[in-house]
Amino acid sequence: MASEIAVILQGKKNANYEPRLEGEDSIVVKNSDRMEVTGRKMKQKTYYRHTTQIGHLKKETMAMVWEKKGPKEVLRRAVMGMLPKNRLQIRRIKRLTIE
Repeated sequence: MASEIAVILQGKKNANYEPRLEGEDSIVVKNSDRMEVTGRKMKQKTYYRHTTQIGHLKKETMAMVWEKKGPKEVLRRAVMGMLPKNRLQIRRIKRLTIE
């Protein structure tokens, strides 16, 4: 689901697609509470972030994120990771609404 959302947010489904433009489509995801994860991803998938200080690499598993912030944050992080890392990434992710 996240890969399809990322393609739509980039605007690749439109006939007038250009990589330098952010696209026009917005997405609303409903029933994200019923989202299921297959395999061992809940325990094995880890998210990393750094505090910019030496030795301060923080990590949390998908299960920890699911408990703290819910499935909405897990889906948002999955889509964010699939978008190109450029100046348009923030603009594109703002057009994603998860209910």
